[in-house]
Amino acid sequence: MKQTALYDEHVKLRARLIPFGGFDMPVQYESILKEHEAVRKRAGLFDLSHMAQFVVEGEAAAEWADRLTVNAVPTMKLGQARYNIFTNEQGGAHDDVIFYRLDDQRWMVVVNAGNADKMWKYLNDNIGDSGVKLHSRHGKNALIAIQGPRSVAMLGTHVDFDLNALKYYFCTQGNVYGKDAIVARTGYTGEDGFEIFVDGRDASEIWTRLLADNAGAGLIPAGLGARDVLRLEAGMPLYGHELTEEITPLQAGLDWVVKLDKPQFVGETALATQKAADDFPRIVGIVMDGRAPAREGYHVFLGEKRVGEIRSGSIGPSVGNKSIGTALVEKEAATPGTDVVVHIRGTAYGAKVMQLPFYKRSYKIGAA
Repeated sequence: MKQTALYDEHVKLRARLIPFGGFDMPVQYESILKEHEAVRKRAGLFDLSHMAQFVVEGEAAAEWADRLTVNAVPTMKLGQARYNIFTNEQGGAHDDVIFYRLDDQRWMVVVNAGNADKMWKYLNDNIGDSGVKLHSRHGKNALIAIQGPRSVAMLGTHVDFDLNALKYYFCTQGNVYGKDAIVARTGYTGEDGFEIFVDGRDASEIWTRLLADNAGAGLIPAGLGARDVLRLEAGMPLYGHELTEEITPLQAGLDWVVKLDKPQFVGETALATQKAADDFPRIVGIVMDGRAPAREGYHVFLGEKRVGEIRSGSIGPSVGNKSIGTALVEKEAATPGTDVVVHIRGTAYGAKVMQLPFYKRSYKIGAA
């Protein structure tokens, strides 16, 4: 099992470590609930260095990437970040990623840790004679995320640029505590926040100084457990759950990402056919009637008919501590407000289909 540049810091903080994406990662430090609350009300600090960072560069890089993904790459502005999905010929997802445009001919692509090897091979297999060059920073660089409504105040005095002026889903190259970094106003919690891409050798200093300088303001380390609850409340897909090689972006409710009017891309025909037919199963929100857990793989019924299965589930502290989840269900059961039944170990529990997301932040980014 590999270790991130921040592994020793997690050990010092007595984090509970689990294997995730090929790395020993902190699932929690003191309490998932406490870490969740910190992110929703103040800020939490995450180590996301297990995620792979690839750099794509070359005169044809934008058009090359555009042919492999559903969203538009060439139209990105300098410094812009954009959510995107690499699809297969059947329209399923190889991986969901974020592209960061670093300059005219260079993009950084951040992929899921569990898909790193698969995506590295896929991208190299599709280079052909494009002239595009690929570089991997996986395991060398670090990625630290500070997420929460107070993240601007906590990070802003430690960078050499106006952090508050950085627009949502944009990035800039600057310094954090004097260390070279790419700082992006992106994240995966539903809150304002920043992702800091740095050399692994600088990660521990930035991590420890951020925690020390902001301890009085309530910044605490947060693990993957809190992150999963936060992203579920915010309706954000997790690869392997709401998106897979078999579940397409349209089924995942990511219609806004799929640009069928752009130049041809892998999976376009399958996605166009699926959209036109409009009879496919889709991801919905599920709220259980009681506290029974909605766990992955549980079957969902509409009347006596099995119509789908749970894909993710948790207790949602931001939504009244209700038992919430996502489910992939047939279209006939996908209308918000539909009463369904979830079978848990032979017992049927009532539930209701809900519109995603379960949680929306109450403030505007840039005004926190």
